[in-house]
Amino acid sequence: MTIPAYDAIADWYEDYVTTTAGPYSERVRTLLAALLGTGPGRCLDLCCGTGAHVAELRRLGWTPVGADLSAGQLRHARGRLPVVRADATALPLPDAALPAVVCVLAHTDMPDYPAAVAEAARVLAPGGRLVHVGVHPCYVGAFADRADPGRIVVDGGYAERDRSFRSWNQTGVRARVGAWHLPLADLLNAVAAAGLTLTRAEESGPGPLPDLLALQATKTP
Repeated sequence: MTIPAYDAIADWYEDYVTTTAGPYSERVRTLLAALLGTGPGRCLDLCCGTGAHVAELRRLGWTPVGADLSAGQLRHARGRLPVVRADATALPLPDAALPAVVCVLAHTDMPDYPAAVAEAARVLAPGGRLVHVGVHPCYVGAFADRADPGRIVVDGGYAERDRSFRSWNQTGVRARVGAWHLPLADLLNAVAAAGLTLTRAEESGPGPLPDLLALQATKTP
């Protein structure tokens, strides 16, 4: 089961994601729009947090609904979209219920993200689309020192999958709530194991190496 680590920092995160991380959030939303495309229909914002990306979903023509385990985060999200408090690996939704699911910047908050991908696939209707936008598994994590944007230093911790609070940025999110690393192969294999077809991938970053990876996967009709 996912640990609701954000309860203790929900108010801080609400301010952080809309102010300090503003330019980063804009890049996230650009990837989200490119891979999700336009509605209509209901779109599940899986691990919606404070609902920071809901306005983008609505702009694209979708009707967003949210699910998150953190009661603290949902205090902020409830004013932005209909939400339910639920674990991402056990959603209170029937099979094939939705045409779209998005998971934004949340996979490192889960000890078993492949189980969440499988659950997203379960609730997707045939032909439905899952969009994952997350930190780049090759260049962002406890194993990567990004203090110098032009020279990212990666150590031997890339294969470690345990939760870690180690971070080059001691004032950021990961130093506060930790992260579970999911190597690139594990992420791609999770999509395949869920019965989804990877249809598009995009990377984004402010420097020579990307810090974001986005995937679009479709459920076979």
